[in-house]
Amino acid sequence: MNLTGTITLAHGSGGRAMHQLVDDLIRRTFSNPLLEEGEDQARIPLAQLTAQGDRLAFTTDSYVVTPLEFPGGNIGTLAINGTVNDLAVGGAKPLYLSCGFIIEEGLPLETFARILQAMRLAADEAGVQIVTGDTKVVQRGGADKLFINTAGVGVIPAGFNPSAGRAQAGDVVIVNGWLGDHGAAILNARGDLALDADIETDCAPLNRLVEAMFAACPDIHCLRDATRGGLATVLNEFAERSSVDMLLKEAALPIRTPVRGMCEILGLDPLYLANEGKLVAVVPADTADAVLAAMQRIPEGYHACIIGTVEEGDGHVILKTAFGGERIVDMLPGEQLPRIC
Repeated sequence: MNLTGTITLAHGSGGRAMHQLVDDLIRRTFSNPLLEEGEDQARIPLAQLTAQGDRLAFTTDSYVVTPLEFPGGNIGTLAINGTVNDLAVGGAKPLYLSCGFIIEEGLPLETFARILQAMRLAADEAGVQIVTGDTKVVQRGGADKLFINTAGVGVIPAGFNPSAGRAQAGDVVIVNGWLGDHGAAILNARGDLALDADIETDCAPLNRLVEAMFAACPDIHCLRDATRGGLATVLNEFAERSSVDMLLKEAALPIRTPVRGMCEILGLDPLYLANEGKLVAVVPADTADAVLAAMQRIPEGYHACIIGTVEEGDGHVILKTAFGGERIVDMLPGEQLPRIC
């Protein structure tokens, strides 16, 4: 397909132009046996699912990030990895994704093709297939370049049951690495602040990491990916649902110097910055060393570390500062940075 032009309303009209876009670009890029059947739905054998677990996991998410492309990724990699990770932190093995595009008239075809290719590469890395989808085109001003919705299906093996309400006093809190990279990368990529910082998104699939964690500890109590709202929001959800307190050690928090510096300049708190390749786990203390060792053998977990503990309480997140004091880390009433995913 010729990629020198732009998306037009004809590409969403149901006619020849739309079929060329779908068949020659989208379907060809995502090619797999289920997609090649060419039906309006993916037909997945149930036996294939039940052989891998006893529960089906199903999730959906939409992506409106701006800019569309940024250091280390683009809206397409976010859409794939974000949905894969939502499945993985529920204990599921991600298998199949759907993908819906809402495209603004005028988007360069070359840009769209680049995003599609990034999605294919991300799907291959995560071991999932994009098996169905939809494409709509709106007039100029009807959207902002490109919005993507993805839904995902996975299977949860018997015995895996992480939940935000299972944290217990004595548990240990673990993260898999540097915090706040994605939010800082998006803010810097917008170019409004002219900051000289070399920060890339942390966008990555976490399913292999989660598999290694469950192999080390099948009874992980809580597990979430720390996306919008960052670490602070996830821990507040755990604390509230479990009716416990989360005690963090500021000195143990893994935050890169450029991210910390950007936050200091702008008055932001890195605990609330978005991540797209970070998870937060709450595990029994006697399994923490085994879980850490398993994580650190996986690239997405090289920098995994313990950042705190769970204590009896009534639903607070408490940060023990480097100066020996304590402060409550509450849930933000709004978003520090809009449209970061």
